[in-house]
Amino acid sequence: MCLPAMPLPAPDVPASQRLALDCRTLLDHRIGKGVCGCCGALRPRYKRLVDNIFPEDPEDGLVKANMEKLTFYALSAPEKLDRIGAYLSERLSRDVARHRYGYVCIAMEALDQLLMACHCQSINLFVESFLKMVRKLLESDKPSLQILGTNSFVKFANIEEDTPSYHRSYDFFVSRFSEMCHSSFEDPDIRTKIRMAGIKGLQGVVRKTVNDELQANIWDPQHMDKIVPSLLFNLQSGQRTESRSPSPLQASEKEKESPVELTERCFRELLGRAAYGNIKNAVTPVLMHLDNHSLWEGKTFAVRCFKIIMYSIQSQHSHLVIQQLLGHLDANSKNSATVRAGIVEVLLEAAAIAASGSVGPTVLEVFNTLLRQLRLSVDYELTGSYDGSTNIGTKIIKAHEERQLQEAVIRTIGSFANTLPTYQRSEVMLFIMGKIPVPGIHPALTSIGSGPEVTRMIQVMLLKSLVQVTAGFQTTNMLTALPSSFLEPLLSFSLTEDPELRLLVLQILLSLIDRHDNTAKFSDISIISDISVLKLKVDKCSRQDNLFMKKHGQQLYRHIYLGCKEPSSGGQHYESLFALLGLLSVELANEEVVVDLIRLALALQDLALSTDEALPVYNRCAVHAIAAAYLNLICQLTTVPAFCQHIHEVIEVRQKERSYLLPEDVFIDNPKLPSSLEKVEGDVLFLQSKITEVLGGSGYNTDRLATPYVPQYTDEDRLSKRKSIGETISLQVEVESRNSPEKEERTPAEEITFETLKNAIVDSVGMEEQERERRRQVVEKFQKAPFEEIAAHCGARATLLQSKLNQIFEITIRPPPSPSGTISSGYGQSQSRSVPLYEMKFPDLCVY
Repeated sequence: MCLPAMPLPAPDVPASQRLALDCRTLLDHRIGKGVCGCCGALRPRYKRLVDNIFPEDPEDGLVKANMEKLTFYALSAPEKLDRIGAYLSERLSRDVARHRYGYVCIAMEALDQLLMACHCQSINLFVESFLKMVRKLLESDKPSLQILGTNSFVKFANIEEDTPSYHRSYDFFVSRFSEMCHSSFEDPDIRTKIRMAGIKGLQGVVRKTVNDELQANIWDPQHMDKIVPSLLFNLQSGQRTESRSPSPLQASEKEKESPVELTERCFRELLGRAAYGNIKNAVTPVLMHLDNHSLWEGKTFAVRCFKIIMYSIQSQHSHLVIQQLLGHLDANSKNSATVRAGIVEVLLEAAAIAASGSVGPTVLEVFNTLLRQLRLSVDYELTGSYDGSTNIGTKIIKAHEERQLQEAVIRTIGSFANTLPTYQRSEVMLFIMGKIPVPGIHPALTSIGSGPEVTRMIQVMLLKSLVQVTAGFQTTNMLTALPSSFLEPLLSFSLTEDPELRLLVLQILLSLIDRHDNTAKFSDISIISDISVLKLKVDKCSRQDNLFMKKHGQQLYRHIYLGCKEPSSGGQHYESLFALLGLLSVELANEEVVVDLIRLALALQDLALSTDEALPVYNRCAVHAIAAAYLNLICQLTTVPAFCQHIHEVIEVRQKERSYLLPEDVFIDNPKLPSSLEKVEGDVLFLQSKITEVLGGSGYNTDRLATPYVPQYTDEDRLSKRKSIGETISLQVEVESRNSPEKEERTPAEEITFETLKNAIVDSVGMEEQERERRRQVVEKFQKAPFEEIAAHCGARATLLQSKLNQIFEITIRPPPSPSGTISSGYGQSQSRSVPLYEMKFPDLCVY
């Protein structure tokens, strides 16, 4: 037998001591009790104590009495702890090589007890030996040894060390535990145990390193790219096998140790420890795993993963996850619609969970990304490919999948908006409105397939997004929440010929004006004898509401009137228009607003009677029905008995003679209507003179009531495609008449007195009506006047303007001095000769 080389003795050591040293060196390489037991006393004490903990038969287990002696010795002489660890490591390696697994278990148990008992400064060297033994076990092919090593590592991970370690590395353990998480062992029970051991090992690595700044950063991508996919793999595989469990009663005992619950607990712990700067590294592997395994399309697993993430991380970090999802959505903008829809669904769930806080500092960026995806989806649907071409080889897009994606994006926009306070939601509404292509105001954005169909679809989608954002909108100050920059473009869509756009605008207006959930109470147009059954919530109109109606009231009335005038309006449009009239009456009405609304209702009756408008019979009957239902409502809100009596009398006559003028016979599935409306007069009509008389006795403004309502023509008409030439010329002439030089003569300054101010206030209403009447006459004149007369009028104005311009040019523009001087004309007058600019000589200072 070949013995190891003996160390050379020191020259000053006596011969007797040298002999003892040689014997001890020889015995160090033998099992303590196996060879030369008589020389055991020559071995170091720590080796004898270690040897004594191993029994003759490994099945007897650890000798506890001797283990206590070894522990006491380690505590008494901590400087020997590293040697104890090294010797135990040597024995364990030898036992593993000889397949003596009983002694391996005893050695690991001894190591565990020593780790639990010793916390001295020398424990670092002992830990190195311990980790070396754990690594040896994990490298083994035996599942039992792998599990044994993992359990020891988990115990070690739970120990809080008193001294730092500068040279310890856990890279091997991260790789090995991740590999165990993907175990494909044939026996399913053993495979489950190996995977659970790998999960516990990863949990131990995280616990040991996450708070230790001296260790390698566990949040680095090289580690996260192994840990997170391993956890998701077990979470996903467990989800597939959950449905195979025999019954809840049989699985109740095993559920506590199921890989799924263990994985989820480990994943939550990992995310819960993530700081602000580590969120991205923890979430990125999740996104990559879902991409690589095509898990976005199923949605269920992806939603579950991000629910775990959103509930586990700190709430103030939620917006970081949302931003990563938005970035990932942009990165997959040319992927299939099902993948993008899956990401959007995850965003929807994440926004609902993050409702307690904001969606981050870049609120508008969130909506900008979603709106951009909505725009791209519309382009993809219309072009049929991702690159805007129809070449062979391009991926064909399924239109129904794109529509599902668009609906998901719209729902997500609404979900995000519901998490925002009122002031931020107002900003989002303005932001979305700025994205809508409005002819003449916001031109259509450049797109792959620009055209009217693209513009229309984008308008529809963005208005649907606004419907979601405005749902449940509550504000106390309508004037600041709905500025002109938002309301005017919105109302301009009620002038379009597209009935879908007009209906969406009405839905948005209802959501914005309704602050007491009264919309549902006006959903059914009917004649109600006692409106108390509706249980309307009516509050006193505030000062801000009065200012809002003073500024925007005429716009709202006008759009209601024009909406009823549309031949393409259907039942839903008229129901929404009636609800809008009702909401204005209970939410924003004062005495002046009530008078205007009554005038508007009477104007609608005149509109239905007019033969000039090419309205179908159904639309005429519907407008009559709306006027009747609204006057029945407003008369009961004003509580003027004579007013109520007149309205009820007319309604009774209609019920007997012309029921098709009431909502109950019009707004049904198959209304029975006459072929034409002729001779609608007499007692079936509401009389403006009668209403003015009865309301004047109650203090209402009779002058205003007696004046028929005429819608104003504003600049919004240029957004409509049915503006006539006569209206255009009338607007031009009106502007010219105001700026005419004939009226430029200055009048002497008028002395302002108290009486002057009083008269101005009293006459303001009359002046407004006179101005409207003057405008109406101008419009009517240029609609009915002969073309020659209009052309002569405009030509005279153009000639006068040209003469004035010529005078201005003669005064301000002088011919440049000619270097060649002047030439004389045939009549003896001198005139400047025209010299080309390139032939003129300029001073040096004028040339650059």
